[in-house]
Amino acid sequence: MPDLRVLIAGGGVAALEAAFALRELAGDRVAMTMLAPARDFVYRPMSVGEPFSSGHAARYPVAGLAASAGAVIMRESLAEVDGARHMVRTERGTELGYDALVIATGASLRPVFEHATSFDDARLDELLHGLVQDVEGGYVSHLAIVVPAPPPWPLPAYELALMASERAWDTQNTMRVTVLTPEPTPLAAFGPEVSGEVARLLGERNVELISSAYCEIPRAQTIVVHPGDTTLHADRIIALPELRGPDIAGVPQDGSGFIPVDGAGRVRDLEGVWAAGDATDFPVKFGGVATQMADTVAESITALTGAGVEPAPFAPRLEAVLLTGGRARHLQGGWPAGADGVKSEVSVLARGEHLPKITARYLQPHLEDARPVA
Repeated sequence: MPDLRVLIAGGGVAALEAAFALRELAGDRVAMTMLAPARDFVYRPMSVGEPFSSGHAARYPVAGLAASAGAVIMRESLAEVDGARHMVRTERGTELGYDALVIATGASLRPVFEHATSFDDARLDELLHGLVQDVEGGYVSHLAIVVPAPPPWPLPAYELALMASERAWDTQNTMRVTVLTPEPTPLAAFGPEVSGEVARLLGERNVELISSAYCEIPRAQTIVVHPGDTTLHADRIIALPELRGPDIAGVPQDGSGFIPVDGAGRVRDLEGVWAAGDATDFPVKFGGVATQMADTVAESITALTGAGVEPAPFAPRLEAVLLTGGRARHLQGGWPAGADGVKSEVSVLARGEHLPKITARYLQPHLEDARPVA
């Protein structure tokens, strides 16, 4: 059978996972090209620890990873899809044909509140290094961390709260920390056991939680909480951003630019096109979910090659590592909470034990073998 031309747009975790999954499942039945404008793949979930000197976002050359997956790399970005011609156009005007297109370009961050420091894991150390120094110096009396509605992946809000509280305690400074979230319980998507453990941790660290909270920040150091129109004052406010879809010409999208997909990752009303990760309209925006979606897409495309793979419908499990400033927690749950009998579970990692922040079945072994950029 001739090679199936697979074009993968993106150089993040979903794109790379799709490439390695396709190479493993389809082998030489596919010929892959990756459109990846960035030089490096950044393992961004670890960046939350950088301001606290407790983590580092490793960087890996995309070209090297793509070569390991057997893909040809082009440092260009996807601008338009012509579904009728099975053709894409890049931002530089290059036209490329495809038999199967995988859109894994991710989402963009957009600050929600003018009068708050917006969380951006691409430059978190730059944004928060001064805050951590002020916490250590006892200059911050009240730190508030706001999760907007609809909530993106809220895990970093709890990690920041726990690590900041722990740092204040370590330096013998008194600091009030408040997390405000529209979730009914902390990390509710994981289910009751995880929510209960996170609530216990917050209480143990004297972190105040205001749940089912929809916030406005009308001016500096002021938060208005709905319902109830309660006003909260904090001398430092960090807010998670909202996410926006890639808004690619020729590709269906919802009102926020996200791409609607079915249970196999196929883009609705666009033949021969799949999408995976944060670019899609799946509500949970998280690297581990993105890789599972990429695996589903790879199985669906592999089935076209006659490789004998029976694609399974997308049924994600939630799995994450919660950094706390002390011993990390490994969190697990089903989606939606309790689905398919997947339990909501928490385990405490041993001192010195490390688990990947993103579970990536096909990509992870190659990251372990690859040499990060210095």
